Amino acid sequence: MDTTFIRDRITELRLQKGISEYKMSMDLGHSKSYVQSISSGKSLPSLSEFLYICDYFDISPKAFFDTESHNSQMHEKINCELHHLSSSDLKLVYELVLRLNNNETVE
Repeated sequence: MDTTFIRDRITELRLQKGISEYKMSMDLGHSKSYVQSISSGKSLPSLSEFLYICDYFDISPKAFFDTESHNSQMHEKINCELHHLSSSDLKLVYELVLRLNNNETVE
């Protein structure tokens, strides 16, 4: 992992949302060239700014670095909701997921 990944990933997420560098810079409370300086490799966000950027895109830091999953945002939302379920409800959800994936249910 290198700095190129971070700037490219921010650009990728920004373009997926259809947001200009200028708008994102202003939304984050910075000068109009803030995101452009990240995209060009002149600077990197601090850790606190990185976390704020993740919030801006409504993703966790884990999802930021997870480029394999195309539905990482949805996975995160589902996972968050799963934490509120009882053990018996979790088992039902698991069985439903298996059924949807055309697998057999587990005892």
